[in-house]
Amino acid sequence: MSYQCPLCHTPLGQQNNFWRCINNHQFDCAKEGYVNLMPVQHKHSKQPGDSTEMMQARRAFLDAGHYQPLQHEVAAILDRVLPVTAENLLDIGCGEGYYTAAVADRVQKARPVQVFGLDVAKVAIRYAARRYQQINFCVASSHRLPFADRSLDAVLRIYAPCKAQELARTVKPLGYLLTVAPAPRHLFQLKQEIYQEVQLHPEADEKLEVFTVLETQTLSYEMQLTGLQALDLLQMTPFAWRASEATRQRLGEMSEFRCETDFVIRLHQRQPD
Repeated sequence: MSYQCPLCHTPLGQQNNFWRCINNHQFDCAKEGYVNLMPVQHKHSKQPGDSTEMMQARRAFLDAGHYQPLQHEVAAILDRVLPVTAENLLDIGCGEGYYTAAVADRVQKARPVQVFGLDVAKVAIRYAARRYQQINFCVASSHRLPFADRSLDAVLRIYAPCKAQELARTVKPLGYLLTVAPAPRHLFQLKQEIYQEVQLHPEADEKLEVFTVLETQTLSYEMQLTGLQALDLLQMTPFAWRASEATRQRLGEMSEFRCETDFVIRLHQRQPD
């Protein structure tokens, strides 16, 4: 499958170290192997997405295996539902590729599916492409997916925002969308360290146009972290902006920090035309 030009929406063809469309819009391949499909006029900041510090913290935390149950579950679900004829799968907001790589390893054993990872943060995609060379990575906006209409057999979306219209446009009829969002008590104890009054995550039942929810499940377990691991967890979340230096010091000095995970996983299927 080819990428689609983010400027004129025509197919891109790869020539040596760049991608080009019929209107001569050109996008260079980085030495790590990914392609940057984020035109400067589509950026809302100089370096959109997660910072280097957030990416490094998330990489350390994930590599330690604390979210491995979630990684295994999403890979197993996609492997169960994808037909053997599936051709293309996209991980939206893939970050440094932790879930993308596990999904690819699982689903490609039974089908010749191409796996794509997309994120707005170039620093994360650079690391992902360097580490997982069997996956097609691109820097692009999740609100302007660089893929043709009805070209994706499945999309994985963990926390990442994306326009419902783009999902409806790019997923094939009867294709799948697998979403992961925080359930009410996700990281409750971490929030207790930061906020005087802790609010539970709202139980939002997401309704997506032309998609039907086939399955909903929760995945919850307790993590036992060191103080340094708790700091990595804090740094990779939006809560980091609200944490004081005293909170960071207190977390870092803990010999053990117990914290709940609470995920809600939903499998959606695109309705036929």
